[in-house]
Amino acid sequence: MDKKYLAKIIASDNEGLQMISAYSAGAKVKVSDIKYLSENKVFLLSIERTKIETDQEDKKINSICRFDCVDKVKSKNIDQGNSKLSLELIAIDYLKNNDDYEINLIFNNNSHIALTTEAIEVRLEDQNEVKE
Repeated sequence: MDKKYLAKIIASDNEGLQMISAYSAGAKVKVSDIKYLSENKVFLLSIERTKIETDQEDKKINSICRFDCVDKVKSKNIDQGNSKLSLELIAIDYLKNNDDYEINLIFNNNSHIALTTEAIEVRLEDQNEVKE
């Protein structure tokens, strides 16, 4: 019997955020799969990533990256009108800015999204394996 292992990582500090960044590096993201729910202060990113935590390097998995306590979202060099546009997530980083944090999602083609938050509360949760 093949056991399915679905990861769930919760980050509340730099160390956890760097782990999520490492697991998400190289992930594919469609512009249509990026959502900001301003009333709930939640930013969601649906990604297709390579499962690096197992020894099967070529296994792809769909995951949700959820950022909580998000007050403001800014994007640069992303055509939000093109819902089919696919981006590659390179890294997730943050800066401490007075009392707030600025979490930066860095994509290929010099694109990025900056999230202004009051705390680092990030979750990476696997949904299902990608069927080839």
